[in-house]
Amino acid sequence: MELPFAESYKIKMVEPIRRSTRQEREQWIKEAKYNLFNLPSNQVYIDLLTDSGTGAMSDRQWSAIMLGDESYAGASSYFNLKNAIRNILGFDYIMPTHQGRAAENVLFSVLVKEGDYIPGNSHFDTTKGHIEFRRAHAVDCTIDEAADTELIHPFKGNVDPQKLDNFLKEHSQRVPFVIVTITNNTAGGQPVSMKNLREVREICNRYGKLLVFDSARFAENAYFIKTREEGYAHKSIKEIVREMFSYADAMTMSSKKDAIVNIGGFIAMRDQELWRQCSKFNIMFEGYVTYGGMSGRDMNALAVGLDEGTEFDYLETRIKQVEYLGNRLDEFGIPYQKPAGGHAIFVDANKVLPNIPREQFRAQTLAIELYLEAGVRGVEIGTLLADRDPETRENRYPKLELLRLAIPRRTYTNNHMDVVAVALKNVYDRRNQITKGLEIVWEAPIMRHFTVELKPAE
Repeated sequence: MELPFAESYKIKMVEPIRRSTRQEREQWIKEAKYNLFNLPSNQVYIDLLTDSGTGAMSDRQWSAIMLGDESYAGASSYFNLKNAIRNILGFDYIMPTHQGRAAENVLFSVLVKEGDYIPGNSHFDTTKGHIEFRRAHAVDCTIDEAADTELIHPFKGNVDPQKLDNFLKEHSQRVPFVIVTITNNTAGGQPVSMKNLREVREICNRYGKLLVFDSARFAENAYFIKTREEGYAHKSIKEIVREMFSYADAMTMSSKKDAIVNIGGFIAMRDQELWRQCSKFNIMFEGYVTYGGMSGRDMNALAVGLDEGTEFDYLETRIKQVEYLGNRLDEFGIPYQKPAGGHAIFVDANKVLPNIPREQFRAQTLAIELYLEAGVRGVEIGTLLADRDPETRENRYPKLELLRLAIPRRTYTNNHMDVVAVALKNVYDRRNQITKGLEIVWEAPIMRHFTVELKPAE
């Protein structure tokens, strides 16, 4: 008999969590203005708001923290991080930042100017926010297959080469670089194939454009290449990672995901002149170039996390838990973006709550219903996140309205996934009774979903 699959780690420390009553949750979400970001964490039972900075660090990472060098300039922890990035990712020039959006802010301060176009595959919220804040335009060139949640396609995160080439033919002079997000978060945590990365690299070469990777979940992307793409089954994750990044000129990284740390990020690039241009902004916005908003102890933990996060056994455990939740939803007939993504399950709110008008925020309504049902906090990836058109100020309605259930790394057990699945089933079973959504009371002019205030629609 084949042995069942089990986690590639054992648990050393636990944190208590408390189940609340529905009556409590109804009061709490009202006080939070129907924005799950506003909830204190002790009002949440299972927190799937994000996988960013919420993972459990290993004993190796905690021991590395104790050896952190907190020198302002030239700390040994910086060189530990630099060596790890060079050895694992292949970049010679690096710049630490306090997290991924800071890396975008520094790099885009050099590369993006008003009127530019930045094509890529489904730019995530902070990426698009930093582009539009500079009065530039994010252009989505994701393959059309990503919009069909029921379609099984191994690499739904891919850039459509024809879309990209056609756009560059017309607008090349206003495109400073192309960005590829690995994995593609907005499309459902979907991976990008190695073949597609090569195709995009060739297109960038033809038009003389830089290629930048948004790399928060690069290791999960490598796992899918190993398990789904022909010719990579016998290669290690680290070998696949080196090839992936060989096609990039620069990268930004939120290390709070695949490097399994609570804070931190970095920029890496091949060109020393680009590093020099970024350094002035890094010093202004973040800190000196050898710490950039990070402590020495956190750089040490990040260096170890890059190593651990690119090991197959860890990735298999991590991704199979996401798959497990997807399989439970399949049992209940609940529609989600298939196949299951690398870091989250993305429930298709358009199919769960089609009777809710789209201007009443279907995915956010579903997120609120799940919280009321069981104290599970997810996040809307839909019209709230898509924000308003910066010129017309009209709501942008994306093709997909998704409730993202982002699973922290090494944090919850499959028993917790069972709770989430059954809670969703209970909501799904009464979906026809959910006839009204939400309306906005107040919103920020950009990236509104973090701080928006809502109320039940009348």
